[in-house]
Amino acid sequence: MKKKTPFLTQTLKKLAPLVGAKLVVEPEWQYAGQIQFKNGVKKYLRFYSLDLNTIAASDIARDKGFARFFMKRAGYPVAEGKTFFKDSWAKAIGSKDNVSAGLAYAKKLGYPVIAKPNSRSQGTGVTLAHNAQELRKALSFIFTEDKVAIVEEYRPGADYRIVVLDDKVISAYERQPLSVVGDGTSTIARLLKKKQSYFIAVGRDTKLDFTDPRMLAKLRRQKLSLKSILPKGQKIVLLENANLSDGGDSVDVTETMHSGFRTLAISLAREMGLRMTGIDLMIEKGSIEKPPVKNGYYFIEINATPGLDHYASTGKKQKKIVEDMYLEILKAMAKK
Repeated sequence: MKKKTPFLTQTLKKLAPLVGAKLVVEPEWQYAGQIQFKNGVKKYLRFYSLDLNTIAASDIARDKGFARFFMKRAGYPVAEGKTFFKDSWAKAIGSKDNVSAGLAYAKKLGYPVIAKPNSRSQGTGVTLAHNAQELRKALSFIFTEDKVAIVEEYRPGADYRIVVLDDKVISAYERQPLSVVGDGTSTIARLLKKKQSYFIAVGRDTKLDFTDPRMLAKLRRQKLSLKSILPKGQKIVLLENANLSDGGDSVDVTETMHSGFRTLAISLAREMGLRMTGIDLMIEKGSIEKPPVKNGYYFIEINATPGLDHYASTGKKQKKIVEDMYLEILKAMAKK
């Protein structure tokens, strides 16, 4: 079976000749490559990472706890939260911030709370816990992949991703959680299968997980199951997180976003030392099309290597936005 060429590799293969560059790719997996520019500059790529951001700034962004500290210290609003460790790791490093401490902190914050891995991406393990039992289960899952978890207050709103490159907003879009709309005859499982078929038809590389415990728990809270049949026109949300990798949808707001939010995103990227970044923003009050409202928004996290493959596969316009962005990135990388 022929291996599928990774999105970034495929995109740069197409775009490199447009700037007079050559892309040399490791042939077996095609995740690693060297971009050779005609002026002699050589840059590298690996999976989603490019030679653009510094290693230290990228590492800070990847660590959600550290990134939160520096964003908050610089005056950017973030949700109240704290890092906690897997029991064995807490013991090894001499920390009291173990699972029990996380449960006590959540009780102090008040349920529901968000639990998420400290260093994973694409919404992996992000869970809305409504009680201590759900939080314990969420932390148990997180600690199979990460030694560190974050427990933070739940502050719902409109979820946005803003992509910044060298003091310029390249794209911005609202991320909407996975949902289905009833037709009066199909079960929720059948509606999900139809959505999966649609993703395949449009070339979107998103695989829905029908056994996702977060989805099943949300259905139970709505007194529903995968076998339930929704009335025609009824829409239900199946996940709390709005990541496109989990089946969420996107609505482009690049042109309509207010300059105030544009300025905030560029300023935050500069503060965090990142030339290219994907900034996740939650708006609780007001609109992204209007000036930012004080205490009406906060920053979820900042990503040094934003994976844009799912966004690019949501439509022709989005694909062109992503290709134009990577063309600008290639031009920036060519500079000595």
